[in-house]
Amino acid sequence: MTYPEKQLHHSLPLLLICDNLRDPGNLGTILRSAAGAGCSKVLLTKGCVDAWEPKVLRAGMGAHFQVPIINNLEWDTVPNYLTPDTRVYVADNCGLYAQAQVSSNSSDHTKGADRRFLKFHKYEEKDMDTDRDWLPELEVQNYNLDWTEAPAAVVIGGETHGVSLESLQLASSTGGKRLLIPVVPGVDSLNSAMAASILLFEGKRQLWQRAELLSRNKCFH
Repeated sequence: MTYPEKQLHHSLPLLLICDNLRDPGNLGTILRSAAGAGCSKVLLTKGCVDAWEPKVLRAGMGAHFQVPIINNLEWDTVPNYLTPDTRVYVADNCGLYAQAQVSSNSSDHTKGADRRFLKFHKYEEKDMDTDRDWLPELEVQNYNLDWTEAPAAVVIGGETHGVSLESLQLASSTGGKRLLIPVVPGVDSLNSAMAASILLFEGKRQLWQRAELLSRNKCFH
């Protein structure tokens, strides 16, 4: 498929990975945001709803013809679609877990957060190591702090199961982090399409800001 020259011209070093997104309306809306933000491509892992399913097409409002979409990928093939310097960032889908990572609270708090993570990913609590060696350690940072100094890929998980262990492992291996969108206490999480839009357009803002600073510096020299 060929894409509009204007779209390719505005493409950014920003990529989206959809992880187990099963709701067609959410996926279509996410694709629309990815096209609007100027993502270079969208990768869909196995378990996602088919990108070309009629409800996804309807919600996408033409996005399928504005941004390259690669469907039905196994996790071990995802790195083939990333440049070697890409860092993978995982959208936080489990606020309690993320807050436990960044806080210095008691081990009971962390254990409770681990249980919540297990709930999302269907791991048995009895299989959980006391030192949690099975879970990749990922630093958590707020979404509005700089994370676009290198080409970036953002992983968005489905609302039922959250992000996969494979996505966390990939983020860890590329030097990425968890991106946390803070919400007020009592709010469980954001809709996945809303979270994706916030992160992608924040990435775009950061990239535009960096390009503007570079342009100014060239003018002064």
